[in-house]
Amino acid sequence: MYAPAGASTWQTALPSQNGFKAVPAIGAGAALLASIVASFIPRQRTAEAGVEEPAGVEEPGADGPGVAESVVVSAPVVAVEGGGAGVPVRGRGLGAERVPVGGAAVTLISLGGKQLGRSVSRADGAYGVAAPAAGSYVLIASSEGCRPQAATIVVAGEPVAYDVLLSGAGGLAGVVRSADGGTPVAEAVVIVTDVRGDVLATGRTDVLGEFTVTDLVPGPVTLAVSSPKHRPLAQVVEVGGAGTARVELELRPGAQVRGTVRGGGAPLGDARVTLVDAAGNVVATTLTGVDGAYAFSDLDTGAYTVTRPATRPRRRR
Repeated sequence: MYAPAGASTWQTALPSQNGFKAVPAIGAGAALLASIVASFIPRQRTAEAGVEEPAGVEEPGADGPGVAESVVVSAPVVAVEGGGAGVPVRGRGLGAERVPVGGAAVTLISLGGKQLGRSVSRADGAYGVAAPAAGSYVLIASSEGCRPQAATIVVAGEPVAYDVLLSGAGGLAGVVRSADGGTPVAEAVVIVTDVRGDVLATGRTDVLGEFTVTDLVPGPVTLAVSSPKHRPLAQVVEVGGAGTARVELELRPGAQVRGTVRGGGAPLGDARVTLVDAAGNVVATTLTGVDGAYAFSDLDTGAYTVTRPATRPRRRR
């Protein structure tokens, strides 16, 4: 286009989104120059929204501002909080009684162990990651005070909704004392088993008789404690969904049976002595020493029978 003689302004056609647009020119072609310059300015990406938009341009000079338009282009992907582009996997982290768990770390990994996305649940328990394509993945969730959880999820072409149940990790702590005087029992063996009898944890008491067992599944467990010179003790303890249950245990000192076996008025060594309880069960068996002495310890209180063979025992070699 050209300007007619005597004209102070002229017009040119500039491309726009929907065809051509007439832009009034001020200052002998300033708008055309601004449009050309704007086409070379790099675009800024808005990662949160998943779109691109050009930077705004102002026309310098006293003749007035130039004309610039913002073009919004929808990205052909799905952006998910905490993950990259792909198929959304969303859900909530839930604790006991389906209470939302905030601050839980949720990680999506491939079956080969590669991390693909990570998210932290909000106060309402909501999280979001993204699978890069259809397939099977492993979703891992962990939170302080809860047992970590892992699950295999199958992703197709549609968004996946999956709620993660986070159960609390309970524990046991307590002190073991002797029933005669209440003194702490050090180095007592502490064993925790589940309802099936499988051992979940073992430990020992310290010099103060205290012990701590962590990372236990909520529910009833059997706590067994044994110590030399004391009778073993076992009782059922309920482990809560969160926090540590505390117990106090008392071990009864074991009773002792001592004696001497004599034959013909002299101590009889190497004689086999058997201890039988009131129900007829053999509790223990031992051999006498050279002085004919024997001893049984760590016994429950009650009535016992001590027996020995009628024949003369063999001599030790």
